[in-house]
Amino acid sequence: MAMYDRFAFIYDRLMSDIPYAKYAEWVQKEAPTSAGTKLIDIGCGTGVLSVQFAQAGYEVLGVDLSEAMLTIAQNRSDENNTSISFICQSMVELDGVEEMDVAVIAIDSLNYLNTLEEVEQTFHHIFRSLVKGGQLFFDVHSLYKMDVIYPDGPFTYEDDQVAYIWNTELGEDHHSIYHDITFFVRDDTKYYERFEETHYQRTFPVEKYENLLKKVGFSSVFVSTSIFEEQSKEEVERFFIHAVK
Repeated sequence: MAMYDRFAFIYDRLMSDIPYAKYAEWVQKEAPTSAGTKLIDIGCGTGVLSVQFAQAGYEVLGVDLSEAMLTIAQNRSDENNTSISFICQSMVELDGVEEMDVAVIAIDSLNYLNTLEEVEQTFHHIFRSLVKGGQLFFDVHSLYKMDVIYPDGPFTYEDDQVAYIWNTELGEDHHSIYHDITFFVRDDTKYYERFEETHYQRTFPVEKYENLLKKVGFSSVFVSTSIFEEQSKEEVERFFIHAVK
């Protein structure tokens, strides 16, 4: 995914407000680790959660479509003395992964899939990769966030190293959005390099995700809105979904 190649180098800075520890706690509470518990972190990005899971005792496999992200993830694993395997692969075409106890698709990674068919295919591959009783954890944007919050741009950010202007535009599909982000990154000579990224995300009614999970064979599906913090029913921005094979 070429759009991430340069973005990878500032990704961690821009995601610094994400409460990764709460995400890890959610998974650990529902799927406690024991000797040999295998976890696949799908859309692992720069490996922040992968390392946290490894430190908690899981045997971790990180999967991402960006070589640049995975390079940073591998360096992070080495720096933290964790033994994590990483593979470059699309979640839609997940292959060669078997006997996993836990699967995670964190921080709206699933929203980069454009069709329900791709979502279903991803769920199917994950279901096949899990042992009986294996568990899947993921989160997705709500319709409210996609249709109301995101179009209320532009959004801006600035610190001593990075600044950006983030414009949003509704996509052609229902509940989709284009993110057009212009970055200004300060280099060692104190000049700013400008570059641009365009990202496209789409979400679906939470019931669609529930139905697809059951269709591919998951026996139980649980939906929460309070893993990070309590959200009002009228203004839910993110759903957290837990499914058991």
